[in-house]
Amino acid sequence: MKADMLVKVKGKLIVSCQALENEPLHSAWIMSRMAAAAAEGGAAAIRANSLPDVQQIMETIDLPVIAICKRDYDGSEVFITATLREVDELMAAKPTMIAMDATAHLRPGDLQLPELVAAIRERYPELLLMADIATVEEARCAASLGFDGVGTTLHGYTRETEGKCLADNDYAILREVIEAVKVPVIAEGNVATPEMAADCLKIGAHAVVVGGAITRPQQITRRFVNAMSLPA
Repeated sequence: MKADMLVKVKGKLIVSCQALENEPLHSAWIMSRMAAAAAEGGAAAIRANSLPDVQQIMETIDLPVIAICKRDYDGSEVFITATLREVDELMAAKPTMIAMDATAHLRPGDLQLPELVAAIRERYPELLLMADIATVEEARCAASLGFDGVGTTLHGYTRETEGKCLADNDYAILREVIEAVKVPVIAEGNVATPEMAADCLKIGAHAVVVGGAITRPQQITRRFVNAMSLPA
């Protein structure tokens, strides 16, 4: 059953294995090895970007995959699985779940979020859908549209929330989203330490996604360099 994935990841770590075209590790093969390392370390699922990466990861390890497809469109701020085109592409790999931007921003194409969700449900009734949101209101809207889970992925990354962080004010946004919706809430976005991930679970997150702190060595290196550059 499609809900099995949500049961399997409850209280566990999901590792985001992504490298964009301008990043040193951009390669479906490299991301598959990163996912294999995450699986060996105990990850319960993988989040991955693009059909080639998703396919190679699914061929390499036996973990559920949350698939996304990042693509820029003129005139729209939405770039995470923005249209039905991206969903159709990803479904060539038959991932367990697809995540998409579920903010209030104008989407490219003919279908806005309610119509897009309805079209996906009709075409792929067994697919789990995760809403990447930035605000509590967007979480409520996503839940009302029937998303299977809500992630705080875009908090701090939209115009309205720029400069904010998941951990601000004792994880206020995470607490408010958990209180506002009945679907599983997945903590994601700048979860930089194991302690932060544990805090998210204690607050009531269903699962936690960690990306850069595990899988982007250039970011990890920069954190060390910056800390070592501080005056003594």
